Amino acid sequence: MKYNAIQTVARSMQSEPASPEFLSGQEQPLSSLDRPSISRVASIPFLIIGALLIALYYRIAIKLVIDWYNIADYSHGFLVPLFSLFLLWDKRKQIAATPARPTWAGLGLVVFGLITLIFGVYGVDLFTSRISFVFLLAGLVWTFFGGQILRQVIFPILVLLLAIPFPAIIFNQITFPLQLLASQLASMILPLLGVPVLQEGNVIQLPVMKLEVAEACSGIRSLMSLFTLAVFYGYFLERTTTRRVILALASIPIAVAANVARIVGTGLCVQYWDPVKALGFFHEFSGWVMFVISLLCLYLIHRLMQLVAPAKEKAL
Repeated sequence: MKYNAIQTVARSMQSEPASPEFLSGQEQPLSSLDRPSISRVASIPFLIIGALLIALYYRIAIKLVIDWYNIADYSHGFLVPLFSLFLLWDKRKQIAATPARPTWAGLGLVVFGLITLIFGVYGVDLFTSRISFVFLLAGLVWTFFGGQILRQVIFPILVLLLAIPFPAIIFNQITFPLQLLASQLASMILPLLGVPVLQEGNVIQLPVMKLEVAEACSGIRSLMSLFTLAVFYGYFLERTTTRRVILALASIPIAVAANVARIVGTGLCVQYWDPVKALGFFHEFSGWVMFVISLLCLYLIHRLMQLVAPAKEKAL
């Protein structure tokens, strides 16, 4: 019996060859039930960083959303984060195909973003604290994923700047020249239509009454909104950076011309119709009409670009 048992064990050892891991002296890997998920472990640092970003910026984000709601010039801010997320989703295949190469080169941008945040918080400057998020986000992507992935996502990150209101000192430097420009152009056009005017700064003296071009009438609201929509429009309908930039820049003179047309129309209504209705219903309604016309002008410029210089189709 003892001999047969030894012989049976010997045969079983011969019938089952040793695994390569056993012959090489390496331990066999644990099964999926015995080891934690690699993706779950790898996501822990990013979850910690996300929690830290929320802790740093949640107060700033709440105030920013309140400004979007209260400041009509930046009501388009609600759409900008959604558009940025769409850009990331639209480029998901390119991002996934790009190799991630972590580097310490992005640490400097991370430090710069944190310093900017500190200056903004303790210097009571909302604009500085808000743009620090863009610097910090770009630095984190550069550090953890490398420069190649940063180049893939840099446009969705920079788009977030469109949702950040300008500081008052910069806003005033833009608004007042627009007021003067709109007043001057309207004062040049109205006499051609039979309405004598006298311009004093941003005030247009009509025969019936004075027409003041206030900050709300400077065109900054339509300019910011139209510029943002031009960026959206260019991304969806154009594939070259040059054409997208041209469309975005074309929105600036379009917005200025539309605002001048609105002021001229208000002046004509004041002179030949009813001043109360001209400064009430017509003034408000004409703002929407001119914005729609501005979008139509942007579309016409895009069509003109396609006719003058057709885009070259890429070979498949």
